[in-house]
Amino acid sequence: MEVTEVTVPTPERCDIAAGLERLIGLIRLLSPSGEISLTTASTLARLVAAGPHRLSDLAAREGVTQPAMTQLVSRLERHGLAERRGHRDDRRVVMVHITPAGRRLLDQRRQQRAIRLAGLLDALSPEDERTIAAALPALTRLTDLQPPSPEQPAANPADDRSGADERETA
Repeated sequence: MEVTEVTVPTPERCDIAAGLERLIGLIRLLSPSGEISLTTASTLARLVAAGPHRLSDLAAREGVTQPAMTQLVSRLERHGLAERRGHRDDRRVVMVHITPAGRRLLDQRRQQRAIRLAGLLDALSPEDERTIAAALPALTRLTDLQPPSPEQPAANPADDRSGADERETA
């Protein structure tokens, strides 16, 4: 998609960005240390949520280069957390799949993070906790969007009058 106009963020959207940055910092603090990186955990989570992916698609979705994703998937394979398999319809295509061990590791990390988060949530009012829970569907929709690459400024989706999702064909 050719970017012709960049949306200037409002002060409220800058506040949202700053709040999400603080949330990312909290998630890092709540995550078990030493086992796997956040990129590795994110890659495993993507494989659970969306199923097998081509390596190039994983790299694009995780915002890393294809060589970096190749190394990450090789490490996951060595540790039995993911595996490469031929595509069921086109054997020339290689798909990355999560293994049962990868699912277990991801589940354990989420459980440990949830335990740590519970202590923090206990310090909030029930109203604050309900507000956070109410925001989860919107946050999920936000995380499901494909962000622009770091080299391209974000386009204003309202400016795309074609109706076609060019990101899927790129």
